[in-house]
Amino acid sequence: MTDQNLPNDTQVSDNSQPLISHLTELRDRLLRSVLIILVIFVGLYSWSNELYLFISEPLRRFLPEGTSMIATEVASPFLTPFKLTLMSAIFLSVPFILHQAWSFIAPGLYKHEKKFAVPLLVSSVFLFYSGMAFAYYVVFPIIFGFFTSVGPEGVAVMTDINRYLDFVLKLFFAFGVAFEIPIATFLLIAAGLSNVKSISEKRPYVIVGCFTVGMLITPPDVISQTLLAVPMWLLFEVGLLFGRLVDQPDEKTAEQ
Repeated sequence: MTDQNLPNDTQVSDNSQPLISHLTELRDRLLRSVLIILVIFVGLYSWSNELYLFISEPLRRFLPEGTSMIATEVASPFLTPFKLTLMSAIFLSVPFILHQAWSFIAPGLYKHEKKFAVPLLVSSVFLFYSGMAFAYYVVFPIIFGFFTSVGPEGVAVMTDINRYLDFVLKLFFAFGVAFEIPIATFLLIAAGLSNVKSISEKRPYVIVGCFTVGMLITPPDVISQTLLAVPMWLLFEVGLLFGRLVDQPDEKTAEQ
């Protein structure tokens, strides 16, 4: 009786072993990601105040003479630069984190999937950082210049440092994700979930959706909404352009 049960026990053991090894590998890669974030954080913390000065410069240049940013909470002068340094460490470690994710899933991918995966990962990182740079160098000067110029006379513009940080982090994330639209569009076409013709026909809905998203995740003004919506629409068109590279054979087949 025991001998008959032995093969089943052996089979259960063999099936559970790969799962345990995968979980162990996942744990190790998560720990490595956390470790690199901590290392970058420790390296940046000595310059946390300088880092905040850099981030706040787009607003400070437009503050009226005699005014400055303020801290309305007792712990804000310490916690705000601390939070900024931690978020900066996370943003800077994104390439390493994606590399760990890629190393974990790569063994389960087919050869043709690996061929697309690496360029997509690299372009995703580049586009995310490009979105953040666009927000800092283009969007921030425009919206802060507008906000500080339309205030009522006699009202001094003195922004809380913590509120400002929350505001810019939200915009950094919004523009970083928005710049991933070409990747999402390309993947939809490459995976066969849609095609260029079908997506192109939905362009009016996409444009309305871009402005709706811009309205929801940016300050309640037309300028910042437009500054997010228009690049999102243009990036959608870029995704369609590259999508034609993988969609073209299907279109030829459909025409025949």
